[in-house]
Amino acid sequence: MKNLLKIFIGFLAILSFTGLAKADYPEKPITMVIPFGPGGSHDLNARVFTSIVPQYLGNAIIVKLVPGASGQTGTAMVAQAKPDGYTLLFTHNYVDQLQHHVKKLPYKPLKDFVTVARINYAAACMIVLSKSKYKSVQDVFDTAKASGGKMKLGHSGMWGATMVPMAQLLSWGKVQANLTPYKGGGPMVKGLLSGDVEAVLHFPSVIKGQGSKVRTLGCGSKEKALGTPPTFDSLGFTGQIGYMDRILMAPAKTPPDRIKKLQDALGKLKGDKTFKKFMGRLGENMEFMNGTDYEKVRAEKSKNYKNLVKQMTKG
Repeated sequence: MKNLLKIFIGFLAILSFTGLAKADYPEKPITMVIPFGPGGSHDLNARVFTSIVPQYLGNAIIVKLVPGASGQTGTAMVAQAKPDGYTLLFTHNYVDQLQHHVKKLPYKPLKDFVTVARINYAAACMIVLSKSKYKSVQDVFDTAKASGGKMKLGHSGMWGATMVPMAQLLSWGKVQANLTPYKGGGPMVKGLLSGDVEAVLHFPSVIKGQGSKVRTLGCGSKEKALGTPPTFDSLGFTGQIGYMDRILMAPAKTPPDRIKKLQDALGKLKGDKTFKKFMGRLGENMEFMNGTDYEKVRAEKSKNYKNLVKQMTKG
């Protein structure tokens, strides 16, 4: 009997060393932190893919909104999390690649995080209330000039995905305005709808959801879902403006096999009919990019933003 017990204990030891006794990752739900408020485009896009990807991943992804400091509060939380694949960050390129050129942060984005995947990208569009007098981007510029810089335009946070392109547009139009910050894209839209500000930049998923309440004056790219409004370059703006990469990140020391598991599951969204249907309803593209490929351009994008910050802050 003792011999049988020894054999059984030895067998269990072999199982543990070979990994056969271990459950596959993920054994429990994954927390995905969005460092922005409710109702923004990240929130809307996340609700779609996190409802579908569990069938390919084997467990749920729980969305946790942690807004504050233009995305830095939630980002810092994930930077300090255990790198075990159970805490992820769903952010964008302005938080990941630009903000560290503006001020010292409690984390180093390019060192403390690794890209799991770019879920998609979106181009910013200028919107106003449908009942407003503004029919074009130039109308907004003309009013801002006439106001002597007092016209209120909203953005979703300092050095964020709507503030930077709005500042670029104003600089291009040689216009000054009162840029009013909000704690995220959702509150910013509420500010527009309430009449607190007269124009904002936002992304197709949020704009489409507003229906007839808003009018789109121009976009960073052709947006058929919004009725193909004029593109900024067709209006004379030169250079790329307002492109936001929605990227899923993990703490840098997360085991590579777990990153690979996440990438494989997310990659299957490209062929998922339900995902395509719901993203179409949001008016969003499905330009998925594997994290390995995105890492190849991430550092270069950061260098470009460093130059942009210098241009925007000089003088």
